[in-house]
Amino acid sequence: MDNNGNYTDADLLNAFQLVKPPDQAIRHLYRTCFLMARSYVLQNSGNEQDAEDIFQESVISLIEMVRNGKFRGESSISSCLYSITRHLWLNELRRKGRALKREARFDRENFSPEPDLDKLLGGEKLRAQLMQMIEALGENCKKILVAFYYDDLPMKEIMGLVNYQNEQVLRNKKYKCMKQLEEALTGKLPLLQYFKSALYHE
Repeated sequence: MDNNGNYTDADLLNAFQLVKPPDQAIRHLYRTCFLMARSYVLQNSGNEQDAEDIFQESVISLIEMVRNGKFRGESSISSCLYSITRHLWLNELRRKGRALKREARFDRENFSPEPDLDKLLGGEKLRAQLMQMIEALGENCKKILVAFYYDDLPMKEIMGLVNYQNEQVLRNKKYKCMKQLEEALTGKLPLLQYFKSALYHE
């Protein structure tokens, strides 16, 4: 942990092995990961309280996975936490009978009524790897691609997340981000196929 209370993924993995993880480690997760989880829940029929409850449950699940050796840093902690949040909220929507049609683009497999955390990383491996590569493109590319492809936001709303002059400038940036991602996926056939089938749409 640095002087500003920031943790690396390695620091977090060590902290979560403790009987009582430091409060600073949990605060770091909220500071760096909650907004993305909140955005997903709010864009999928949830409210502020739903986002807080689901994220808290996701953090607990992540810590349990680390302690049980089910997660050892194969992907970034933020990607894993986002995947857990997404699965838990999808199951909550199914229980309430309000699953959204747009999730069909991302979820081709069938999920059991309750999430199986033992299989979570296996089922989300390609998604987590892709998210990790998106993060490597930089903060603006990450915000644009996640908002457009995962949160299904229109361009006008995405402009509120990034500082661009107009929608055309934003579209040009998204195009460049996509090309960067395609280049990074060269030679990674499973990821490239997943990318084209699940994400590449206009």
